[in-house]
Amino acid sequence: MRFEGIYTPVVTPYRDDFSLNQDALAATVEHLIAAGVHGLIVAGTTGEYYAQSPEERIDLMGRIKTLIAGRLPLIVGTGAMRTEDSIAYAEAAKAAGADALLVATPPYAYPTGREIALHALAIDRAANLPVMLYNYPGRMSVSMDEECLDRLGRSPNFCAIKESSGDPNRLHMLARDYPHIALSCGMDDQALEFFAWGARSWVCAGSNFAPEAHIALYRACAVEGDFDKGRRIMSAMLPLMRVLEQGGKFVQCIKHGLTMRGIDAGPPRRPLQPLNKDDRRELEEVIRTMNIAVSAVTGEPG
Repeated sequence: MRFEGIYTPVVTPYRDDFSLNQDALAATVEHLIAAGVHGLIVAGTTGEYYAQSPEERIDLMGRIKTLIAGRLPLIVGTGAMRTEDSIAYAEAAKAAGADALLVATPPYAYPTGREIALHALAIDRAANLPVMLYNYPGRMSVSMDEECLDRLGRSPNFCAIKESSGDPNRLHMLARDYPHIALSCGMDDQALEFFAWGARSWVCAGSNFAPEAHIALYRACAVEGDFDKGRRIMSAMLPLMRVLEQGGKFVQCIKHGLTMRGIDAGPPRRPLQPLNKDDRRELEEVIRTMNIAVSAVTGEPG
């Protein structure tokens, strides 16, 4: 599988009692497809998989696959502490018709590179689907090092990596030494650098509510090769990226941004709490300003 374009880790809309808002979920999928994103991810961090039961996670796989109705590829996250659980999610994803898997490092256990590779290879053997690796040491405390990547190179299914370390040296290393594992941007404020180093895809939570801006940056850099235009779009987006990353309110910001688009994404599940009034006001102003600035660059409505 070749990952090209914008891949949105879909939020899970909840009602005030934290039950699934099925209508809002359907509206979210339709909104993203209409906007032109290139694939959807279920059971990413943005979807709050960590706050869901196994039954809820598996149910969402099937629901979103049905809602997509063959119009876009579906990628399913397999994140779990135990390898056995990740395998079960991968098998359920295959049964649901997923097109690919997102495989991250197991949290908390602090595995070595060899152990991460063995974990991923066990998932690969069970599901035999294309895999986008997910390297996020900021949450997992460990990185998919060269030993891990060398071992995973034995299977052609490991065809991409969402790199979220924020380390430019990792970006250079991956582009130079592992060209067979396609780069996917997983660090929003480095999207321009990823595209400059050959990335062809971007997994971006902000595309839940601002798909137009994210697609515009992808098109400018990866499709048109116009990095002057890309820099101007990126400059307009950076204030939003700073707001999303500050104060540990990432999921809440994404959900409120989607609610601003007329789709009630509801509250995050606990222990997270919704944004307060001041945070909402700041986010709303930043989004409005970004839309105006991006529209001025692209000539398209904001």
